[in-house]
Amino acid sequence: MRTFLAILLVSGVGFMTNTAVADDVHVAVASNFSKPLQEIGTKFKAATGHDIKVSAGATGKLYAQIENGAPFEVFISADSKTPKKLVEAKQAEADSQFTYAFGTLVVWSNKDGYVDDKGEVLKTGEFQHLAIANPKTAPYGTAGMEVLEKLGLKDAVTPKLVQGENITQTYDFVSTGNAELGFVALSQVSKDGKLKSGSAWQVPEEMYTPMAQDAVLLSKGKDNAAAKALLDYLKGEDAQAIISSYGYEIPTHPRRDAKSCVSTSANPC
Repeated sequence: MRTFLAILLVSGVGFMTNTAVADDVHVAVASNFSKPLQEIGTKFKAATGHDIKVSAGATGKLYAQIENGAPFEVFISADSKTPKKLVEAKQAEADSQFTYAFGTLVVWSNKDGYVDDKGEVLKTGEFQHLAIANPKTAPYGTAGMEVLEKLGLKDAVTPKLVQGENITQTYDFVSTGNAELGFVALSQVSKDGKLKSGSAWQVPEEMYTPMAQDAVLLSKGKDNAAAKALLDYLKGEDAQAIISSYGYEIPTHPRRDAKSCVSTSANPC
């Protein structure tokens, strides 16, 4: 009996050790990157055994939650300045911040042929609602406002703006027809260089501040091997292939190469 109990105890210790190898990591992710992260998370778990628990939202709102003690261990932002602020506030680990992708802005409608490939639809004013993410908390919203200013349309279009809490809600406004068109992320409307539905104008990069999207290890995750492993995985070839397939540019590729082009009948890549 003593031998049997000893075997059980040894087996139990072995079981506990094996399960301890795999861990969870709590990730705060900008809404535009939530779908790519789902794909990455599946491959990450298969490769490492670690699982990710995701909370998606506007970058600014996630920042506020982190400041208020939310239990996030990794922050995958839609900009670079917000992770930097967390590093400076000693709420994220110094030297862990890196750029995982460059975001691309598009004007999109769920209607075929509604948005032309030069964005002239914005100048016609023949629409009732233009959706945009809150520019105070969402970098894609900030970029959208920069475009309107560059085009000299800010004053004329402002009364028609429908503001989403984040880029996901902004996309929902357009996809449901509550807004005829809107500023959204290329990653939301294309896959492998092809537009999923509707019509879009890929906004030229010179019309808005480049959106370097950075990730950082938060202080709450500094002792979590799964958190560190996820950040390492984001830099690897498998993750970068997924990121690129959603229309993002990754730091190892030139800006605005063919990989980031959204192909339409009016603008084949």
